[in-house]
Amino acid sequence: MASHVKLRLLNGAYGVARLHPSDPVPAWADGGGFVSISRTDDELSIVCLQDRIPPNARSDGGWSCFKFQGPFAFDETGVVLSVIAPLSTHGIGIFVVSTFDGDHMLIKSSDLEKARGLLVDAGHSLS
Repeated sequence: MASHVKLRLLNGAYGVARLHPSDPVPAWADGGGFVSISRTDDELSIVCLQDRIPPNARSDGGWSCFKFQGPFAFDETGVVLSVIAPLSTHGIGIFVVSTFDGDHMLIKSSDLEKARGLLVDAGHSLS
């Protein structure tokens, strides 16, 4: 298991929006910051800076986003687990999104200070 992961806190507050699975990807979804768009048979989920999500959209806001500073090989095990374990065992909810080049972890901004302490205590570094 990875024992030390460098994490970078991204600027801005993030939100997660849920749209109908057949909706087109809206123009507001794209732009600066981290963006993740996932479509399943049940939904279209969009993670982006919270201020871009329209007020009438079904969404959950108030998230802070950490980027795992890689690179990590596809077959490297335990990277995400080493970061989420100290958080989840202390009652901090997480939302992880993986991309080709790495991982992003969102936690509620209200848990940010507690999460920072737990991550550092677990041997990770934050910037």
